[in-house]
Amino acid sequence: MANDDTGQLLNKWEETYKKGLLSFWILLLLYERPSYPYEMSAEVAKISQGTISVDDNSIYRALNRFESVGIVKSELQQSNTGPQRRYYSLTQKGLGLLTEFIQRNIQVFGLPPVEERIQNILQNQGPSK
Repeated sequence: MANDDTGQLLNKWEETYKKGLLSFWILLLLYERPSYPYEMSAEVAKISQGTISVDDNSIYRALNRFESVGIVKSELQQSNTGPQRRYYSLTQKGLGLLTEFIQRNIQVFGLPPVEERIQNILQNQGPSK
């Protein structure tokens, strides 16, 4: 990092960015399989390549919001190691939302005009002429 000021700015930017992407990571995980909140924080960290670390309370709050608008559903299931656990899964509405989000906000990074700009920056070539 060039200096402390740049590092602080980057930290603030990433904090906002990561909060916004938490929903994406949770829904992506639920697309793969139903999960219960306690296991989700470790899985979100894993699938985000360690870029997102989240506490269980944040996941519970997000899941409650998601369930209230119908993008996830939950059911109690018996656990082998203790009390019943509430497992969450993606609804059809949730899958539609996730698909639309990916198309509008994730796939754009792979489009040639954006990809070329990203590669120019990463290769430290500056703007292409």
